[in-house]
Amino acid sequence: MRRTEKAIDDRAAIDAVVRACRVCRLGMVDGAEPYIVPLCFGYDGEALYFHCAPEGRKLEILRRHPRVCFEFDEVEGLLPADEACRWGIRYRSVMGTGTAEFLEDPAAKRRAFERIMAQYTPGTFTFPDGAVARTTVLRVRIESLSGKQSAR
Repeated sequence: MRRTEKAIDDRAAIDAVVRACRVCRLGMVDGAEPYIVPLCFGYDGEALYFHCAPEGRKLEILRRHPRVCFEFDEVEGLLPADEACRWGIRYRSVMGTGTAEFLEDPAAKRRAFERIMAQYTPGTFTFPDGAVARTTVLRVRIESLSGKQSAR
């Protein structure tokens, strides 16, 4: 990272950013073209979990090339100034890389659903067998993770 003074070095602080976010942007490579999608997600500190329909461009790409990157951000507010070029934004962000895999085991898919629900609300949920069977579930094993924040 070029601006080392903006780095978030503490893993607990990085985890806090991810846990506070409601959307993960997942980046893939489709041939020579980048492709990014915003997704609801679950997080356990080692992996990200996503659910989706059983077909679509994202899944076609991931079957061919499972390497991905991802991004989370929290915007805390604008920092206005008298001059346009001096405006800023207070933020925290996390970026990383990993490899996506398709979960097939119903028990693993249920654990992923639990992680996804835990990202958004407390509680215990049940997941009907039919919904588990027909939903595609992805796990991205995190390989690298870094955080950045604006000067406070």
